[in-house]
Amino acid sequence: MGSELSCCPRERYVLARLRQLYERRSQDVILARMNVPSPALSEFARTHSSGFCEYPDIEDRLAFWAARARERMEIHDDSVPSACLSEMDQGLYGGMFGGDVRFLCDARAGWISSMVPPLLADWSEFDALSFDRECVWYRRYAAQLRAFVDSAEGKYGISHLILINHLNFAFELVGATQTYMALYEEPYMVRQATSLAHDVNLCVQRHFFETVPLLNGGTCGLTVQWVPGRILSESVDPFHMTSVDCFEEWGRAPIDRMFAEFDGGIVHIHGNGRHLLPAVASLNGLKAIMLGDDRGYPRSFDILSEVRRHVGNMPLTCPVAFRDFDRALKERTLIGGVLYDVTDVPDGDTANRCMDAVRKYRF
Repeated sequence: MGSELSCCPRERYVLARLRQLYERRSQDVILARMNVPSPALSEFARTHSSGFCEYPDIEDRLAFWAARARERMEIHDDSVPSACLSEMDQGLYGGMFGGDVRFLCDARAGWISSMVPPLLADWSEFDALSFDRECVWYRRYAAQLRAFVDSAEGKYGISHLILINHLNFAFELVGATQTYMALYEEPYMVRQATSLAHDVNLCVQRHFFETVPLLNGGTCGLTVQWVPGRILSESVDPFHMTSVDCFEEWGRAPIDRMFAEFDGGIVHIHGNGRHLLPAVASLNGLKAIMLGDDRGYPRSFDILSEVRRHVGNMPLTCPVAFRDFDRALKERTLIGGVLYDVTDVPDGDTANRCMDAVRKYRF
């Protein structure tokens, strides 16, 4: 994908700012994505119901993402519009091994994800697993990816896909409870599953980067917008419920290995996983951490100073309501080295006036 994307007319300037954040890890810069009311999201919510659904019509998804991208053209923030094959979530990896793929729609977010019930009754069935790139779900993945690339060409980017790696993949096989028990009772089987996970994820991700051209040498992502290089999106969710020692034993090596196959990666951390921040921040090849907000935990925006002490100069992305962001911007209390994902922005004019102040912000 070359410059300029029609839905990102200020692409060169935006990419330069993002490069400063992710490559130089600059702590004297703040960036922001402004989330204004979206007609495309409103229409999706009107025509779809939240809950389980069928595999979506690809033309409908292409139209949705194209409309979302066009809406961004007049918003002069630090975003790079991109489409995401969200349907190719957990269900893709389980489906490739014959799992019962189920889809779930979040009508308010315009999001359709996938999952499978555990594939195996227990670990004794593991050796019967086999993966063939000619299986229906891999062919469906390849066809959908090609359709997205063709539709987006010259207009907007394609967001990287999340990995279903290490313990995430074991969850697909036997569920979370059996996986956690196996760490102590059948560690050999977890290592077998982790090895298979690496091979399958490597196949999926290589196909992605063989099909999706880099945008000016970088990878698009819904949370990070754009990062230089071939950058993966990794999940450490299974370790949110474990100790740091468990992450070190079972998570670090598979993630380091996968990041080394490409040019690094990003991770997201939910509220219940914040104890992992120092360990995760030291992953080889990590480019950024996305902070999530979850019910029952302090908002990440409110504890950014503490987070920064744990992760050093690691680039962060952080959700924040416009009211709080605007107040901190005027009070000059924002934390640097952060891409702020600003929600509830009233309208485009407000967003652009706020971005004028963001670009002038100095520490």
